[in-house]
Amino acid sequence: MAIPSLVMGLSYPLPPPNVDVVGHVQRITADREDTLLALGREYGIGYEEMRRANPDVDVWLPGEGTEVLIPSRFILPAARRDGVVINLAEMRLYYYPPADAGETRRVETYPISVGRMDWGTPLGETRITQKTEDPYWFPPESILTERAAQGRPLPSAVPPGPDNPLGRHKLRLDIPGGAYLIHGTNEPRGIGMRVTHGCIRMFPEDVESLFERLPVGANIQIVNQPVKAGWMAGELLIEAHPVLPADAENAYDPLKPPPIRDAVRAVAGVMDEGPARVDHDQLARTVNAASGIPGVISRRPDVSPEDTGHWSSVVRQ
Repeated sequence: MAIPSLVMGLSYPLPPPNVDVVGHVQRITADREDTLLALGREYGIGYEEMRRANPDVDVWLPGEGTEVLIPSRFILPAARRDGVVINLAEMRLYYYPPADAGETRRVETYPISVGRMDWGTPLGETRITQKTEDPYWFPPESILTERAAQGRPLPSAVPPGPDNPLGRHKLRLDIPGGAYLIHGTNEPRGIGMRVTHGCIRMFPEDVESLFERLPVGANIQIVNQPVKAGWMAGELLIEAHPVLPADAENAYDPLKPPPIRDAVRAVAGVMDEGPARVDHDQLARTVNAASGIPGVISRRPDVSPEDTGHWSSVVRQ
């Protein structure tokens, strides 16, 4: 199966079912003209991911010679490795493209923007029902009302072009009760933030890549997993992301213990006994940091650590 030349995001060989981690954290040196946003777009990382991984680095002026962390190691979401999986808490989309017989299956991952808590994106399983290139945007009544109240009224229809917030590509989802889309943007600086009215927003080059390959009817799984856990090379890792409360758009709540323990148990089986005994101090540090960078919280004594292997090799085209 030929893969189009336009493949953005990050692409890894799909690991076997007993391996849940792909990629590796990178450290680069900023040039004078770099910003965290521009570096994030170059390396397939969203705004909040870059900011949390580099809390002491100026977003707009890192400075020449500044070391910048690229958080490009991921625990795959707890979902079927098929079609598209969107993890709202992580603000990241995973795509498992089909492969012909004899070809290595891969997983691609892309940063996204998702809905604010008052305009949340519904969870569950859905599918693509329509694909439109150079779409018109017909703002729903809720957005028209909101913008009018802000003194920034919108027209009832926005034609294709540089002022269209949908960008050049739109994929409609089969979700009742609203016009939920995966689409591009004319404001790529907002990718990796909770800023949408429930849609999934992507970098223009990323949504174009998916638009060319995802057919109408393609399966979409939408999950909300602020804590993910997974195995790799005899090590149990955990990855934590902040939770945004419904009553405070820009404030983050600490993660609560039950979902953390559930996520660990889902892959470890036990918390305090057996071969997967957990380092609770390291678990607490990883969760409290909520940096999105996976941290090791347990090692199996019966498995020797080995090289991360080809599952960490990345393709960025």
